[in-house]
Amino acid sequence: MNLIEAKKIKKSFGRLEVLKGISLQVSEGQVVSIIGPSGSGKSTLLRCLTQLETADQGEITVCGEKMMWTESGRAVYANKNTLHNIILNVGLVFQNFNLFPHFSVLENLIDAPIRIRGISREEATQRARKLLRKMDLASKENSYPCELSGGQQQRVAIARALAMQPRILFFDEPTSALDPELTGEILKVIRELAQEHMTMVIVTHEMAFARDVADHVIFMADGVIIEEGTPQQVFENTQNARTQAFLSRFSQNS
Repeated sequence: MNLIEAKKIKKSFGRLEVLKGISLQVSEGQVVSIIGPSGSGKSTLLRCLTQLETADQGEITVCGEKMMWTESGRAVYANKNTLHNIILNVGLVFQNFNLFPHFSVLENLIDAPIRIRGISREEATQRARKLLRKMDLASKENSYPCELSGGQQQRVAIARALAMQPRILFFDEPTSALDPELTGEILKVIRELAQEHMTMVIVTHEMAFARDVADHVIFMADGVIIEEGTPQQVFENTQNARTQAFLSRFSQNS
């Protein structure tokens, strides 16, 4: 089953056309890595798929519910209830953590499940503590974000997204704000989620990680998908000159 179906997504900011007709599918349990140079539209695509940006044209279906479509050349979005139901199935982890600084770690995890999912504080707390154990953060539940390392904050952010029990997790450059020595602990968590068959879409500059963890790799440049396929097809057997040039820069810098 496809949890995401996007067709011919277009998005412009003023005269700058950022997405030029992107189509992609993500099936349940699949891990999709989106790679490409800065300014290629990767993060904008993610933001359109998660309702943080409105697309200008195209069609997006998430978990079987149509989120947006095009009529008379303009984007039309579903009603508020449908959009709310869709967002409950989606978790998003940002590059800059976006934790509530005035909440403890535990409060960061239980706030949305209580307010939005409507579950009891007791159940939310039990779920949160289980996730904190999974993230090796059980001893930090009463700490505040400012007391944590960047890697710990990002693990809290992942746990907070999982606390809402989404069907899909989106990651927007989850390691770009971290020192290199902290990057590994976040990639380890994502690897474990992949082993548990969590459906994930990951925008990343970590080429080795994209190659080793993803089932499907999408290479974007200039607002279009240049190439996509298995990691082996994209990283080892690409025939596309643009992909080859990008990957050669990566191998030179690594």
